[in-house]
Amino acid sequence: MADGEAACGFFEGTEKLLEMWFSSSSIGTDNADLRNIDRSYWDNLLERVQCKILSSVSNQSIDAYVLSESSMFISKNRFILKTCGTTTLMYAIRPLIEHVGKMCGFDVVQDIFYSRKKFLHPELQSTPHQSFDAEVTYLDEMFQDGSAYALGRLNSDCWYLYTIDCQIGNGVQQPDQTLELLMTDLDKSVMNIFTKEKGLTAHQATDKSGISGLMPEALIDDYLFEPCGYSMNGILPDACYFTIHVTPEPECSYVSFETNVAQTSYQELVNKLLNCFKPKKFLMTIFANKASVASESHKDLEQPGFVQGYLRNDHQFCSFKNYNLTYTHYARPPI
Repeated sequence: MADGEAACGFFEGTEKLLEMWFSSSSIGTDNADLRNIDRSYWDNLLERVQCKILSSVSNQSIDAYVLSESSMFISKNRFILKTCGTTTLMYAIRPLIEHVGKMCGFDVVQDIFYSRKKFLHPELQSTPHQSFDAEVTYLDEMFQDGSAYALGRLNSDCWYLYTIDCQIGNGVQQPDQTLELLMTDLDKSVMNIFTKEKGLTAHQATDKSGISGLMPEALIDDYLFEPCGYSMNGILPDACYFTIHVTPEPECSYVSFETNVAQTSYQELVNKLLNCFKPKKFLMTIFANKASVASESHKDLEQPGFVQGYLRNDHQFCSFKNYNLTYTHYARPPI
């Protein structure tokens, strides 16, 4: 969250998540690369979204940016923007498509995924983010054959997804996967780590919380907000990343985790995360295409012992395009 925003009162930690893949209809564009776009363009684009870049880190395959409201990741032909609070993420889509077509030769949106959890206070959002129906209408004006989904309980922690119906062979064919955990009602002692009252630096908070041990080989860029809140990006080879965002306020505590690191099973990683943050409840999505080694990882979730100390409330499996998607909701049993 932005420094000082809400002064550690209510803050909408739930992020809007956009992932776009680009390609070209022309021959001879193998050197096209989103990372060649000037930093000034990204600054201007994020002004439309009402956030800004705070820091960045790069390797040979991916650029990662910590934002005033969450994160942005740019690799050769994939763009990821994740923003919390009352940001207007969708205002970035149309100008981005136009710019990458002109500057990179990427004139085809190969695939798009927009997702988010249900907001705590949707009435505080700006148009078109006050409802998922309005978001779908906005996206349908730009994309043909859009498909909208809602998973989970509509009167509780449901999760929304919008994507496009790519024809077979036209979507993302390289291995692709995303694991996301959205955690709420978190342990107060853990959340206190991410406030300036503890007197820790961002790096110290990363170590003390156990985040640094999740993927020790990652190059980490972390940021501790004033007076509270935390964001980090970790990058690895092959355009892999993981990112964590913490809203520590007691009345709206929230932590998100996301990664595209491929694993045949995410059980060990998920349990490490739960040990770090100790949420009372969380929802988890696993998204993997048929080319990914994670494509069958959803079968782990059918086992009752996938996570210890939680009850599985909802479990839904979807298969569309060349992807498998699993939504699962867990909560600690009542005492």
